[in-house]
Amino acid sequence: MSSPVIGSSTLANINGTASQSKTTGTNSGSELNDRFMTLLVTQLKNQDPTNPMENSEMTAQLAQINTVSGIQKLNDSLSAITQQIDAGQALQATALIGKGVMVPGNNILVGRAGDSDTNVVATPIGVDLEQDVQSLQIDIRGANGEVVDSFSTGPMKAGVHSFTWDGVLADGTNAAAENTYTASISGKVGDETFAPQTLNYALVNGVMRGADGPRLDLGYAQDPVALSAVRQIL
Repeated sequence: MSSPVIGSSTLANINGTASQSKTTGTNSGSELNDRFMTLLVTQLKNQDPTNPMENSEMTAQLAQINTVSGIQKLNDSLSAITQQIDAGQALQATALIGKGVMVPGNNILVGRAGDSDTNVVATPIGVDLEQDVQSLQIDIRGANGEVVDSFSTGPMKAGVHSFTWDGVLADGTNAAAENTYTASISGKVGDETFAPQTLNYALVNGVMRGADGPRLDLGYAQDPVALSAVRQIL
């Protein structure tokens, strides 16, 4: 038995329960200008006096200098913009520390609800739908892949949706606390079924810097993910 609405008490229970600098080996625009000018002056000094360089050739040489200098300045500007974007993303990511997020995955963590020895609480599961569906079938599976509970929904619009599982197995007993279950979700459109992107809950513990930008530390249960992997913030 489950509800598509995640209550504040459920979230309260759930939420309760490496930096490196970039260096560049390219030369600055001024250094490239100096090299080109040195080569041009050397060429002029050693040219054949009876066959001096044409004005058009001189103009072409100077144009090459300006082109290379412009490209270098553009690269420097793009590098600075990239660093600013990375810094902005890192600042944005730190705002998620301590918050629950929905990211790609299918794990469900079960823990005790407060001080109760019998009641349990399970982390939310979700789905990222690319199209409207007539219904969703959600199967909860145990450690060996066996279905221990299931429920379905009515029609749903495209987008991100989250659900809660009450932690009660099909036989009426509670799921084992401190255990991990998985969710299998299938969508139905007409006579066809398909497997949409399943989402699981994770608590953001910190932010680390990766080669492709900041990554969220989601603890031992899940590998770090990029900020773009977050589908919903709870």
